[in-house]
Amino acid sequence: MDDIKAGDTVRLKSGGPDMTVKWVEEGEAYCEWFDKSEVKGHTFTLAQLVLWS
Repeated sequence: MDDIKAGDTVRLKSGGPDMTVKWVEEGEAYCEWFDKSEVKGHTFTLAQLVLWS
């Protein structure tokens, strides 16, 4: 399994928008994405995410 790191593009395993990882710490990743022209962000557990190309 590939390790998720800052700068990677990820998606939730359940689907959703492409997100960029801003930081990873203690099993969690803070991700940002665009909703129309607005930047959104949230912290997810690494178990919720998959690498996306």
